[in-house]
Amino acid sequence: MDSSELEPLLVDYKASVEALGRSYPLSVSQERNDRFLRFFQDHQKELAAIDRKTLSRHARADAVLFGNLLEKSVSGHRWELARLTRIQPFLDRLIPAIRLLEAHRRLEPVDPKAAAAALTQVTKSLEDGEPIPEDAGDAFRSSQALAEVSSALRAWEQFYGGYDPLFSWWTQKPFAELKAAVEKVEKRFKEKLDDAADLSVGPPCGRERLVEQIRQEMVAYSPEELLEIGRKEFAWCENEMRKAAAELGFGDDWKAAMEHVKDLHVAPGDQPQMVKGLAIEAIEYLRSNDLLTVPPLAAETWRMGMMSAEKQKINPFFLGGEQIIVSYPTGEMSHSDKLMSMRGNNPHFSRATVQHELIPGHHMQFYMLRRHKPYRSIFGTCFWIEGWTLYWELLLWDLGFPRGPEDRIGMLFWRMHRCARIEFSLSYHLGLMSAEACVDMLVDRVGHERANAEGEVRRSFRGDYPPLYQAAYMLGGLQMMAMRRDVIGSGKMTDKQFHDAVMHENQMPLAVLRSLLLGDEFEGEFDANWRFYNA
Repeated sequence: MDSSELEPLLVDYKASVEALGRSYPLSVSQERNDRFLRFFQDHQKELAAIDRKTLSRHARADAVLFGNLLEKSVSGHRWELARLTRIQPFLDRLIPAIRLLEAHRRLEPVDPKAAAAALTQVTKSLEDGEPIPEDAGDAFRSSQALAEVSSALRAWEQFYGGYDPLFSWWTQKPFAELKAAVEKVEKRFKEKLDDAADLSVGPPCGRERLVEQIRQEMVAYSPEELLEIGRKEFAWCENEMRKAAAELGFGDDWKAAMEHVKDLHVAPGDQPQMVKGLAIEAIEYLRSNDLLTVPPLAAETWRMGMMSAEKQKINPFFLGGEQIIVSYPTGEMSHSDKLMSMRGNNPHFSRATVQHELIPGHHMQFYMLRRHKPYRSIFGTCFWIEGWTLYWELLLWDLGFPRGPEDRIGMLFWRMHRCARIEFSLSYHLGLMSAEACVDMLVDRVGHERANAEGEVRRSFRGDYPPLYQAAYMLGGLQMMAMRRDVIGSGKMTDKQFHDAVMHENQMPLAVLRSLLLGDEFEGEFDANWRFYNA
């Protein structure tokens, strides 16, 4: 195994980040934010003092990765602080409670009378006026902040309550009043965010932030160039869709052919066995074609769960890892939502998503990440995590994995979906498309059921994912395909050796991974100008 002299530093960094996160748990705390920024900047100074000429090749690669991570951490931290300023009017209502929690973190003695006054001040602030921000994205982040602070206050109250009689005497009633006020505001947040007419998304990040993140992912393209890649790939998919539609007797009407494939869903209750069969089929295909080493324990330990109706509003399709979480109708869904869930998760669509979530996809990734260079997990990027899984969809297509036109339509649906993600996500963050226009695009151009499209847009823009995440699926997959051509074309590896090597190097921006696999020495400044796309 290749060793790196920086491994101890990186292991310590990861443990320290986790320790600081536990010690400063409140994300809206100024103390926390100041401490993390200082931590990142101190490590930038430490890395700058290392003489890279004395390091091994793998350590020099780690130095490149660590420098990029620290730059990303500093700029991302500042970006999150800027996002908090958007909800500062709401946070101001919570400041007396936040100060109580900050003092408790420092284990300062509590003044019960003053604490009671602070709780009462927060209660009055939440009850006075309209506390819910008008913007849906700001409302979502404000609801998260309220939930975080109220949860921390419950732990704070349990710490003193009963152990300090004077504390309980002063704060019992004010705390109960605050709890009631919080519950009322949380209910109003839920009503706003559950409004079917409200997509509950955050504001676009803007071109400047998008360019910064693209550079930090070591992707040598402008947002506009990435949009053009997505459009070219989408056009290819449409052409292949028309071929499959003609085979099924629908002429050029691929949307009609897709509707036919959607109706080939299994009956209620049959979805788990269908998913099981697809998972086993994918593993057997990899082994029989000598494409990837699949450890017996990895094949043995994947599990299955079913997604709730509530979560399907945000994640209308499968989720995965060691456990694949299956989307299919539940009894409490409306009739139309049941049909949309069944049609959107039919066997031919699912044939791409099951292997994406399990093996060779996310389950395989997480299994290997824990066992090979785990210290590099701090260099995680959506282009590696989602790019690897999407890469297999592209490669399996090229290898003839789809059995007929129905399977090809199912795989093409997802491929088109990933291309559309490039266009709608980047266009949204560039201010070129509204959230509603993104939904319409998924319905009209890709063939999504509308409820599924709305769930996809909520998931993309409500603030849980970074701006590039949705585009990274297809772009990361295309990077992996180009890397495969370069590495195998150089005669250095077979397909199986290449795939195993990707798993053994752990996570990182794909430009660095390509250089590692090609044997580059990482001497001098790293050149991230890899132009991976050839239409």
